[in-house]
Amino acid sequence: MLALSFSALIVTAQSSNNIDKITQDYYGVKNALAAGKGVDAQNSAKSLLADLSAPEKLSADQQKVFDGYAGKLKFDSRHISETTDVAHQREHFESLSKNLYEVLKGLKMNTSVVYMQYCPMKKAYWLSENAAIKNPYYSDKTMSACGKTTATLAVTK
Repeated sequence: MLALSFSALIVTAQSSNNIDKITQDYYGVKNALAAGKGVDAQNSAKSLLADLSAPEKLSADQQKVFDGYAGKLKFDSRHISETTDVAHQREHFESLSKNLYEVLKGLKMNTSVVYMQYCPMKKAYWLSENAAIKNPYYSDKTMSACGKTTATLAVTK
């Protein structure tokens, strides 16, 4: 009986929420851009693109939300993954952020708090895993803390 329970626990851990993996890949892109590291952003975007191509089993309503944004998310992820030019990556990151927020809000599957943050200089949003501001649009030390949290998505699963 104990072995069966342990096996179930392992299967649950291995079939971890794919939406969490997508979110973690996105954070990898965000953190790389905040540090001005185009190669790291490129690598995280490649992982993100792969995870977007294999979403977990969703309810019919959730699938509809995901499908409504999947093409846009893949488009921006692909562009970020095809270059190490941080300026070009940031152009696609803006719409990637907006669309991923809509997906996360609609799916209601996040297992950790998601912070939506805003850069008034760029007039653009991004998502973060914590409340501290690390602006992905400016890796310059004087501008890296520019921004504010405008919304949060609470844990929903």
